[in-house]
Amino acid sequence: MLSDEIGRQFQYLRLSITDVCNFKCNYCLPEGYDCDGERDFLSMPEFTTLVQAFAQLGMKKIRLTGGEPGLRRELTDIIHLCSRTEGIEQVALTTNGFNLETHIEQWVGAGLTALNVSVDSLDPRLFHAITGHQKLQSILRGLERAEQLGLKKIKLNAVLLKQFNYHQLDDYLAWIKTRNVTIRFIELMETLDNQTFFDENHISGEKIQQYLLQQGWNEVIKPPFSGPAVEFYHNDYVGRIGLIMPYSKDFCAQCNRLRMSATGKLHLCLFGEEGIDLRPQLRNGDLIGTSEAIEAALFDKNKAHQLSQRIVGQTRHLAMLGG
Repeated sequence: MLSDEIGRQFQYLRLSITDVCNFKCNYCLPEGYDCDGERDFLSMPEFTTLVQAFAQLGMKKIRLTGGEPGLRRELTDIIHLCSRTEGIEQVALTTNGFNLETHIEQWVGAGLTALNVSVDSLDPRLFHAITGHQKLQSILRGLERAEQLGLKKIKLNAVLLKQFNYHQLDDYLAWIKTRNVTIRFIELMETLDNQTFFDENHISGEKIQQYLLQQGWNEVIKPPFSGPAVEFYHNDYVGRIGLIMPYSKDFCAQCNRLRMSATGKLHLCLFGEEGIDLRPQLRNGDLIGTSEAIEAALFDKNKAHQLSQRIVGQTRHLAMLGG
């Protein structure tokens, strides 16, 4: 199993397959995606080498991200590749859901085991104000279809925004009263491109945590391969609530994930530097060389990010690596 110098073990890979996104979320790409150069994303043979290398190193879960992974026409093939690779037990997808309604059946058929969909408001007008799109009803129909197909691990992601959706917490709670879905509130994170917006809209996830505890919610024991979210259950609700609080104390102590960019760079932290280029090994189909480069890179993984000091590394926006 992959581990770093302080004993953290890594069984979870977040694999970006494109940095292109078609939404204009006000906390990430308010002006839309800016194609400022050639995009030479990993090919299917390169994905094959990469996934096999990580699997042989003990990786158990792969989450496909973007940008918006649904824009990559090979997405179904990539899901199938991951699901049939020996050692990979979970294949998850994080998406804005723009084509969820029309594609969820083929994704599940290819081996998808978990689904996270960004739904930053349950109010169509506010959803449009945040994302720039009128897709909420289609996304909700796609989520319903995913439930009908028997997908057990379905989560909604909502970035907490003081001036937008913060007051809708009770609406989200009412929505999961009878639905077996987890809603995860993600604390707004500062990037190089959103500093003014961050100052105006950041709200601590710990404030939501205290509210939930006061309302009788209880913390869930984390299952294997889970991410950094703290989850809560309530005896009167079918669904659950998750909180991702990157500014909380010791957030990085239980880190179990690594990240790959869509162009073949290994990132040890979302808020790190440029990344380690694995493209030469991947282009040559060098499975051994890829594995050795991954193992060597872990010696340089930092103990923690420096978000609380407003140091965000080279992260211009969250679409770069899929959050």
